[in-house]
Amino acid sequence: MIPVRTRIAPSPTGEPHVGTAYIALFNLCFARQHGGQFILRIEDTDQQRSSAASEEKILQALRWVGLQWDEGPDIGGPHAPYRQSERGAIYLEHAQRLVHEGHAFHCFCKADRLDGLRREQMARGENPGYDGHCLQLSQAEVSERLAAGESSVIRMKVPRQGVCHFDDLLRGRIEIPWSQVDMQVLLKADGLPTYHLANVVDDHLMQITHVIRGEEWISSAPKHQLLYQYFAWQMPTLCHMPLLRNPDKSKLSKRKNPTSILHYQRMGYLPQALLNYLARMGWSMPDEREKFSRDEMIADFDISRVSLGGPIFAIDKLDWLNALWLRELSPQELLQALVDWRFHPDYLQSVLAQVQPRLQRLSDIVDWGGFFFRGLLTLQAEQFEHKKLSPEQVRCILQCLLWACERSPAWQHEFITSLCQTLSERMEVKLRDFMAPIFLAIAGQRASTPVMEAMAILGNDVVRARLRHALELLGPASQAESVAWEPLLQGLV
Repeated sequence: MIPVRTRIAPSPTGEPHVGTAYIALFNLCFARQHGGQFILRIEDTDQQRSSAASEEKILQALRWVGLQWDEGPDIGGPHAPYRQSERGAIYLEHAQRLVHEGHAFHCFCKADRLDGLRREQMARGENPGYDGHCLQLSQAEVSERLAAGESSVIRMKVPRQGVCHFDDLLRGRIEIPWSQVDMQVLLKADGLPTYHLANVVDDHLMQITHVIRGEEWISSAPKHQLLYQYFAWQMPTLCHMPLLRNPDKSKLSKRKNPTSILHYQRMGYLPQALLNYLARMGWSMPDEREKFSRDEMIADFDISRVSLGGPIFAIDKLDWLNALWLRELSPQELLQALVDWRFHPDYLQSVLAQVQPRLQRLSDIVDWGGFFFRGLLTLQAEQFEHKKLSPEQVRCILQCLLWACERSPAWQHEFITSLCQTLSERMEVKLRDFMAPIFLAIAGQRASTPVMEAMAILGNDVVRARLRHALELLGPASQAESVAWEPLLQGLV
């Protein structure tokens, strides 16, 4: 019997997402339930957005929440390397094989032609997709253009007639017309693969038997099935999990809900409580109990118990579950949890360096440093009234700073200072006035330790949450305001 092998393949292009932990947890439990192995692979072919810092954050966050993998970039394994950026020669070889065997072709179309094609198709109400223009080129012309050094991508051939059928472990038989499937780029002009080629090649070479991923990938399954057929490989069993959703049923996104695992770590949630909550997203124990550990989940895991209804990520439910875990800790365990959270020497030293110049008594540390240990602050809209700023300017300042936080992978004091200084200049507001609503949103009071340094210490995720909380009181940007304010960020992030 072939041993079960599952995988998670995050892209290191931002903060570690709770959705990544959610999918990883179900992959881990499925593998362990069947005595198999769970693999972590880094999909970092997006060279402009991928970073080593983001990768390290993802690994740290997944470890913190209680997930462990058997093979990966940090521990190695028989199928190394586990970073796609280090597997370029493998993808090139397989892309060329597809071209040689007539399953893929070189496409020389420029961006302006493709953009125009897309606009025309959308104007006609059609699904946008490649029209097969370069399929008409003769082999002689292709060879001549390649020899001349003309830039090209490699696209896969896709049938235009008929229907693709594939089976899903949770959803049964799924059918998608081939006419809805684009002739996907497999290898970009820079020689790097797209997700689709790298995903299929890596899953095969790493002997993945079950692909458990989010339902947003259902539409990509026909492309993957076709590639498995072209390579004459057996396709893994597919299982598409329901997406995590906001309370309004929209897809969980950082603009409506905190999505970074680091946010929940910094806000004081226990890792075992967060993992427990993610497990409850669309799945239940046989006895329906709410509180259970990772190991208890593995022992009773049955993927058929997953509900396809979109699970709602509700903070109040997570708070309730976290409280259960906290109350059952022994005093020694609670002490250790506090030390691990915010009372370890590294964090305390960074905070003390900020508050020490303002202390007259040790007890003053509560007044000056309390906001470093808070979650969301207690604020009133009236606090943001300012003599020199209109309500619209206050909201613009907070909204633009929030947008910058959401888009920026960098989060050092120097970056924050430069960002605030530039925004204040573009808004034609003195820096002192510009910072006033930020002091309130971040520290909960008009005077505090230097707020730019405090923002760096608190972290991007907590700063985002506090800015979003302030804007919920004052009102986020309307569509018209978004159009007017967005240019203020041009060139900054």
